Amino acid sequence: MTTTNTAANATATQVLGDLLQEWQSRFNEPDPERAAALFTEDALFQGLFPEPVTGPESIAGYYRQVPPGTRAIARVLHAYRGGDDWIGGLAQVVFHQHDGDIPVRLSLVAVRGDEGWRIRQYHVSRL
Repeated sequence: MTTTNTAANATATQVLGDLLQEWQSRFNEPDPERAAALFTEDALFQGLFPEPVTGPESIAGYYRQVPPGTRAIARVLHAYRGGDDWIGGLAQVVFHQHDGDIPVRLSLVAVRGDEGWRIRQYHVSRL
């Protein structure tokens, strides 16, 4: 790995970490609409429910179905810069619920637009 790639990945880790911290904060409020606003209009979202959804309105609907009191803790495991305006990565997320924890891996792609960094693809897998 070159120094340039190492620096780019470090920057990608920071950007992804900041974005996930903001998502975590909004998810934990809970405010489904504010959390969903972190996604692009064409975002592909695969949560723990069987069917994927697309776009902020559908993502907010998904978040409204999350059991009350659920909280998330997210940590970036790996990030990379794919280009000037997009990054990808993998995170560890633990959803804390009253009846137990749900640990998952989250893979995501984020893009930079006029409103800053937004999530374009989000996919969780149970551990």
